[in-house]
Amino acid sequence: MPEYQTHPYDVLIIGAGGAGLRAAVEAAASGVKVGVVCKSLLGKAHTVMAEGGVAAALGNVDDRDNWKVHFSDTMRGGQYLNNWRMAELHAQEAPARVRELEAWGALFDRTTDGKILQRNFGGHRYPRLAHVGDRTGLEMIRTLQDHGIHSGMDVHMECTVLSLVMDSGRVAGAFGYDREKGHFILWPAKAVVLATGGIGRAFKVTSNSWEYTGDGHSLAYRAGAELLDMEFVQFHPTGMVWPMSVRGILVTEGVRGEGGVLRNSEGKRFMFDDIPDLYKAQTADSEEEGWRYTQGDKNARRPPELLTRDHVARCINREVKAGRGSPHGGVFLDIAWIKQHIPKAADHIKRKLPSMYHQFKQLADIDITAVPMEVGPTTHYMMGGVRVDGDTQMSTVPGLFAAGEVAAGLHGANRLGGNSLSDLLVFGKRAGEFAAKFANENPAGAIDDAQIQDTAKTALEPFDRGPAGENPYQIQYELQDNMQELVGIVRLESEMQLALEVVAGLKKRAVRAGIAGHRQYNNGWHTAMDLENLLTISEAITRAALMRKESRGAQFRDDYPEKSADWAKHNIIVRKGDTGEMVVEKRPTTPVRDDLQQIIGEFK
Repeated sequence: MPEYQTHPYDVLIIGAGGAGLRAAVEAAASGVKVGVVCKSLLGKAHTVMAEGGVAAALGNVDDRDNWKVHFSDTMRGGQYLNNWRMAELHAQEAPARVRELEAWGALFDRTTDGKILQRNFGGHRYPRLAHVGDRTGLEMIRTLQDHGIHSGMDVHMECTVLSLVMDSGRVAGAFGYDREKGHFILWPAKAVVLATGGIGRAFKVTSNSWEYTGDGHSLAYRAGAELLDMEFVQFHPTGMVWPMSVRGILVTEGVRGEGGVLRNSEGKRFMFDDIPDLYKAQTADSEEEGWRYTQGDKNARRPPELLTRDHVARCINREVKAGRGSPHGGVFLDIAWIKQHIPKAADHIKRKLPSMYHQFKQLADIDITAVPMEVGPTTHYMMGGVRVDGDTQMSTVPGLFAAGEVAAGLHGANRLGGNSLSDLLVFGKRAGEFAAKFANENPAGAIDDAQIQDTAKTALEPFDRGPAGENPYQIQYELQDNMQELVGIVRLESEMQLALEVVAGLKKRAVRAGIAGHRQYNNGWHTAMDLENLLTISEAITRAALMRKESRGAQFRDDYPEKSADWAKHNIIVRKGDTGEMVVEKRPTTPVRDDLQQIIGEFK
């Protein structure tokens, strides 16, 4: 029988990005014993790749901004499918969370009078993103990591969680293994917080790091939690497209916030050609007005390059398909053009966008202060995820909480840029707070050793099959190719039905996966263990996208190109059925509270 180590905690947090670390800080402050499990090394979480800034209505650059405007912008960006209570709490609490981060040592860029500087970003009415150049996520992780270590938490680095341990319908801990040595580990816990991030590695072109294989979504689903709005996968409009070795790496929206413009191969700023009715009143009707907006003119409206990400991505996709794309299948993003307006523009760009300058210089041998970049859409963010209570972040499984990208509700059908980092802070804190409260009010669950042994035995089966089994890398490659082609930016019923057939076939092959070698440093084993998660969330995304017969936010269906009045009032729930089948349900949204509905109408 496989042996395992045991490390018990009151609160176990799975994931050490912004949400996980903020949850750990808050839970530790309550006096409970906290453990953090992360798939990579501490400090290497994907949050470090969030570049542009953290959205919070501080009002430092434009005093017209306040939480009500931020709330309204978030609801409009999410096409009003958002969990309105989460959107309310997020807008109200984000400023305090940012100031708290500053008090803990985060070094934000400053206005001339010493306040936290804020920049423009897509979908936000006013300059709202507090930033550290274009390295905001890195500064957030550095600050939270330092503060978290001093708050008191145990960290288990380079570990993969294979399953949640259950006791009579409630969570009792987690079971997994040490990726370095291959040892199995049991983490008994009174409460578990999922903070595992997204699902981008289910697609071929993605800005996401290798860890993003849908682990938290799948763990929650298998434990009986409900998933919400899994059809809404955000394709960030600007990822690198060349060289191929770096295809998909994120190009921050901050480039456009600082005045960068999108052009096709004919040199035309094509975003002016297609402005949604919902945003026409707030969008510039000339290039000159758009430029003034990026420079802080309060009487100017934002340029169309700063429309929501779903819309910009589809416009880029349209230009490429029409034959007006760049040489490598994207379009041109030009920040160098600001030299027409700003003296010493090269120095200005290097100061405002240091990471982007170095990224293109080192990876593509391109000087963005002199020539345009080539960019195209890249799988970036998952709006769908674990359905949670807006106040506590607890899922439909007692004792199981979720925060950050793995949790759904805040962003609705489409996330605004910068809302992700404030999401991590606001709901990471709440998840940690209420997980600690649950742990203090409930006894530890019972651990079923037979359940542990079954999981361990299944995890070791690829070694028994050896290299004669199916190649796990090949299965993952085929899944990524098919999800990119069949369930990507533009969707069709026939293609998604084909995707379901592909996923079903890959599931059969995945249970026959075989690997060579031993349990130490075995990437083949890690990949084989990721397959169930990737296949589960791919099926959930596809089934939800098939059910939503309309185009809304991040979902665009070529066969249903218009919004539906009926679907405007419904979310989609995915859950595991009693016999193990995936159940997909249409569920009415909760009516928005009257006072919040009034705010939405006021700032439309």
